Order: sequence, then C-alpha cells, then structure tokens
Amino acid sequence: MTVETPQGLRLDALRDFFAAQVPDAVGPVTAELLHGGRSNLTYLVTDGHNRWVLRRPPLGGLTPSAHDMGREYRVTDALQGTGVPVPRTVALCEDLSVLGVPFSVVAHVDGVVLRTREDVAAHPAEDVERAAYGLVDALAALHAVPYAECGLADFGRPQGYLTRQVRRWRDQWTRVGTRELKDIETLFTRLEAGVPTESAASVVHGDLRLDNAILDPGDLGTVRALVDWEMAALGDPLADLGLHLVYGDPAFEPVLGGSAASVSDRLPSATALAERYASVSGRDLDRLDFYLALGYFKIAVIAEGIHARHLRGLTVGEGFETVGAAVPRLAAAGLLALAGGGPR
Repeated sequence: MTVETPQGLRLDALRDFFAAQVPDAVGPVTAELLHGGRSNLTYLVTDGHNRWVLRRPPLGGLTPSAHDMGREYRVTDALQGTGVPVPRTVALCEDLSVLGVPFSVVAHVDGVVLRTREDVAAHPAEDVERAAYGLVDALAALHAVPYAECGLADFGRPQGYLTRQVRRWRDQWTRVGTRELKDIETLFTRLEAGVPTESAASVVHGDLRLDNAILDPGDLGTVRALVDWEMAALGDPLADLGLHLVYGDPAFEPVLGGSAASVSDRLPSATALAERYASVSGRDLDRLDFYLALGYFKIAVIAEGIHARHLRGLTVGEGFETVGAAVPRLAAAGLLALAGGGPR
C-alpha cells in the first residue's frame, strides 16, 4: 500500500532520520498534517506505537526570523523542569539534506485544544473561564522563570526590546506588504515615538493565545503544554500580555480563517484577564495601551505575510482568503488602543 507523503515532508528521508536519531522509534513512521500555512507547519508523526509532533517552517516564508526552528526548540528544551508546561523535546535537525529546511520534533501531548468558537461553545461556562484564567496564570509563570538559571541568558537582549520590536515589524512590513496602508505607517510612527522603558525582562512566548495551549480534559484550567514557541525571545513580559489580549478582538478572527476560539464572547473580558495577570504577577499595567497597540501592529504585519504567501500560492490548507481583509482593521484597532480604546 502506498503511503501518501504530506506536502512539505520527504517521508523516506524522515524515516531514515527517525531510525537514526529517535531512540523510541520502533518502525517506519507515517505523518499527517495537523495544521499549517499560517505559521510553522505542524505534523503528527507515528510509528504505530509512539506519537510525536514535527514542526518545520512554512512554504515560501518571507519572514525568516519568525520561523527559526532552532530558537523554538532551544527555549522549549530550556524550560523542561521549570514548572512551565511544555512538550518533551526529542530532536532538532538542522541538516538541510533531510527535508530541505530545519525542523524540530517533540513528544505528542494528549489533551484538549480549543481552536474555534464552536470548540469553546462545547464546554460549560465555568470550564471556559477556568481555561482562560489558567492560560493567564501559565503566562505569568513563564514570565517568573529565572531565565539565566535555565541556560537562556544569551537568548536575546532584553534592553531595548520594545524599540527593536517596533522597528522589526516595520521592517517585516517592507518585506511582505502587498499594498500601501496609511494606518500601518501612522501606527508605526506613533509607536516609535511613544516607546516606554521596559517594564522588566523575561522569557516571552511571543504568540500566546488559547489555541496555542493543550489543556487537561479533566480540568480545562490546567495547561498541559504551551506550544508554538517560534517567536519566543527575552523581552518585556507585558508585550506578551498585550498580544494575548489583542487576540480576543474580533478583528483578529479572519486571520485564522473565520472562527477563532480567542474571540469567543464566552471568555472573560480583556479587562478581567489583565486584572488576573496583574494580581498573579504583581506587575504594573499603567502603560497597557502601548503594549496593546504593539500587539495589533505585530498581528497586522504577520497577517499581511500570510496574505502575501496566499497570493503566491504558497499556503497549505484552507481559509486564507479572509486574511488580507483583517490587516486594515487590525491597524485601525492599534491606533484606537493608543488612544485608550483597546479591547475590553
């Protein structure tokens, strides 16, 4: 029987790699695409007895620094045993002769992933609330990790992080932009002029939303694993919080194809989530407006990159035709956030 090879993989080469580098593998592996195209492509790999998750960069990626497999693997590996829930790391391959791109392998984690509004609607209100607050608690726990003690002292430069973020995403826009948008330029100018002093330094996830967490089926308030660490860095923890809150704005929903769990009206409000974070972490949120606006700017640029890949026929999966329309809305929402009108 012929086994179909998912787009983006070379199954024969992958089998050789697993046989040589993954001690638990007990036979030829097969693979299937779990989800892909918007960020790193994610596959479920199995030998019939064990399961792993393989991640590789998207096809035709235009923003290479956002898909650095080595960084994603390194931070996940460093966080083992810290109390931050992450998958067990298995292997990192930077030999381009295998798949043509670097890729990482981690153990598969069983659990519940809330990807869509419909997924959220299937659970009782109290469980949904526990899931949302549990994720904020996990974010606060990540930000409390003494990163130098777990080998991440050289993972980035926390000083000047916010300024670099503003400029980085402006530079990314010049790479991926398919049109001129006045609000993007205005938002960049205002962010650059209003950068505050960093609130603190910590490991930041860089993309934490509800569907990037695997939850315990018996208690949705318990996070079994935080995943998708491709944009992790050392930086200002409030940038993580701001982005997490922005993901609750309905303007974001088209970026995920029209039904995003993070925008469900059954979740606690942005204000309630921010208050929970402040209570758990003890951090001051007086400049939250800036961090929200930075989050909108970042998502808008990422969405434009996805839109650009879609126009070039380089996306894998469905639901990409809605992404481009989200970019102007996100930019406008960023300007509103700077004026004190962020998500509530």
